[in-house]
Amino acid sequence: MLPTAAYIHIPFCRRRCYYCDFPVFVVGDRQNGATSGNIQLYVEQLGREIATQTNYHQPLETIFFGGGTPSLLTVEQLGQILKLLSNKFGIASDAEISMEIDPGTFDLAQIQGYLQAGVNRVSMGVQAFQDNLLTVCGRSHSVADIYAAVDLFDRGGVQNWSLDLISGLPQQTIADWENSLKCAIDLNPHHISCYDLIVEAQTPFAKQYQPGDKPLPSDENTAQMYRIAQQTLTVAGYDHYEISNYAKPEYQSRHNLTYWHNLPYYAFGMGAASNLKEQRFTRPRKTQEYYQWIADGCNWQESAAITSAEDRFLETLMLGLRLSRGVSLRSIESEFGIDRVNSLLKCLERYKKSGWVENVDGWLRLSDPEGLLFSNVVLTEIFSQEAD
Repeated sequence: MLPTAAYIHIPFCRRRCYYCDFPVFVVGDRQNGATSGNIQLYVEQLGREIATQTNYHQPLETIFFGGGTPSLLTVEQLGQILKLLSNKFGIASDAEISMEIDPGTFDLAQIQGYLQAGVNRVSMGVQAFQDNLLTVCGRSHSVADIYAAVDLFDRGGVQNWSLDLISGLPQQTIADWENSLKCAIDLNPHHISCYDLIVEAQTPFAKQYQPGDKPLPSDENTAQMYRIAQQTLTVAGYDHYEISNYAKPEYQSRHNLTYWHNLPYYAFGMGAASNLKEQRFTRPRKTQEYYQWIADGCNWQESAAITSAEDRFLETLMLGLRLSRGVSLRSIESEFGIDRVNSLLKCLERYKKSGWVENVDGWLRLSDPEGLLFSNVVLTEIFSQEAD
């Protein structure tokens, strides 16, 4: 299939959150696209990369500005990038154009300008509704900033917005998590993402905490937080359509579904990873190395990883089983053969008996919440069988 999605990485942040291992560039609390030459230079370099990309002649149906903090861009800079994408690929009239945004980084004129430029979906990083937990995470905003941001959404006319939360934070209790879920629901977002904290190597958290040790919640408590989120949000009318994501009807993230369906997509920017013509490539994660790569001609094909049939099979399962619908056994048979399907079903027989795996009308899926909660166990079994 031809790519119809593009991810744009905007790596600038006011400060680095203590759990973050993304490629970001810290500009400080007073810097934004209007006052930082680094941001303007990056936008120009990004344009050079976009210009060199082969056009596979299919208009973009989804665009996602991630980061980092894309709301540090000026309206003009964001519009400049969208114009480059439109000129290069075309943008479908009903395209979903999403933008990550942080509380306290934008005003009313800015949010209205983003909408006028073409953004029609906003994803806000909230993480918690307790100021002490925001401080523990190194976030640059307060709880008051969250409510001020939502007020700006209402006044600015944002029609589709998502909210992110993180469970398993240091010092976080089950009562904190229940309160954050309640506060999130009260704000009535169209979409809610609930991520479990992963202590990544080379982050400040990794230097302070060991997984499973206090003040991190116990594994039992984080598992309970997952169950509480599933119960609370589904009762509130949100469809648990993906392992970490909940949406009101018609408000699933179209862009992220591209990833989970293992479809091709463009990617641009420092550290961004693309999936094109069965080749995966991650751009340099450091600013100057990324700029040098652009100066050398953006030749990603030379060092891209070729995706073999076995890789595609495992990726299809790893990504597709994140979805509540699961993966189509008919599609797997069509692409990989009936022997692969039979081997897969045999491998998962004991998890089917335990209630973690379900086969419903030709769709293989993980049960909600227990199968999704223990998805890593199931996937490890699949990968181990393939390795044998």
